[in-house]
Amino acid sequence: MYTKDGENYFIVDAHIALWDARPENQRNIHGKQFIDCFYDYHRNLSPESEVWPYEDYLYQGGQRLMKDLFEDGYVDHAIFQPAHLGAFYHNGFGQTEEAFALTRANPDKLTYNHCWDPRYEQAGLDQLRRDAERFGLKGCKLYTAEWHGDSRGYKLDDYWSRKYLETAQELGIRNIHVHKGPTIRPLDRDAFDVADVDKVATDFTELNFVVEHCGLPRLEDFCWIATQEPNVHAGLAVAIPFMHTRPRYFAQIIGELLYWLDEDRIQFSSDYALWTPRWLIETFVDFQIPEDMTEYAPLTTAQKKKILGLNAAAMYDIPVPAELQLPREEPQAVAVA
Repeated sequence: MYTKDGENYFIVDAHIALWDARPENQRNIHGKQFIDCFYDYHRNLSPESEVWPYEDYLYQGGQRLMKDLFEDGYVDHAIFQPAHLGAFYHNGFGQTEEAFALTRANPDKLTYNHCWDPRYEQAGLDQLRRDAERFGLKGCKLYTAEWHGDSRGYKLDDYWSRKYLETAQELGIRNIHVHKGPTIRPLDRDAFDVADVDKVATDFTELNFVVEHCGLPRLEDFCWIATQEPNVHAGLAVAIPFMHTRPRYFAQIIGELLYWLDEDRIQFSSDYALWTPRWLIETFVDFQIPEDMTEYAPLTTAQKKKILGLNAAAMYDIPVPAELQLPREEPQAVAVA
């Protein structure tokens, strides 16, 4: 929980990872390119006081994660969103067993989402059923630009991808988090395009599609999709640290999201360990859209509380103490003539 000026904020960090990019886990040059690109994002968008040494950034481990999020970072609950990247890392990038063990040891603080790749076809579909049972999945993280053999990405509306979404719906895996944002070296920019979200959101109305990184740099495309698809949500991972380096750019991002969507479909994410949540939360609570950007309404405390935690808590059925919930709006009485 974070407290400022008499207001208490329940915090859900909806996009975190526990990764291993150390040289011994790098399968090839692409593994180094990927983590180096991550580190450039971290170094260039963070305050100087929050920049980690490169060696620490390669692997943070569970003990540091728990401290950074729950002791120092105000976080009440966090959700793992792993990326496998088996073409670049021997044991994968996201560390499934370590993250799941941490979740089992701290079920009140952590939720573990898993990942799938529809290019494994029926074998992967069978594995999804086993994973759903083992992990108790409520959500998953999809990385449509991931490499697999000669393939350098897939679309959410491909034949086998639809089969996986059908199975997820059947199994009660309702929250589909999709990386649709800035490219990461060596992955291809176009493989992160948001257009395929439109098709599957229309066809799978029982699923929530959380577009991580809100489609950047395709914010306008994302907003036009999300405004007509009520099951499409925006994840602020990668977008939110621009408060520090490009505050007017972030003001445009959050202003457009609140204009086209609504305050109930935007989720805070630190994208740990790309960034740590403490400074992001402190900065966001203090953040206000500049007065001269008159096309956007000022951010309210209630909106910030929803974005920082209440929206993700509602999606994942995470208990929120009564004193941290927003007052329910009473229905308006209808006058009878």
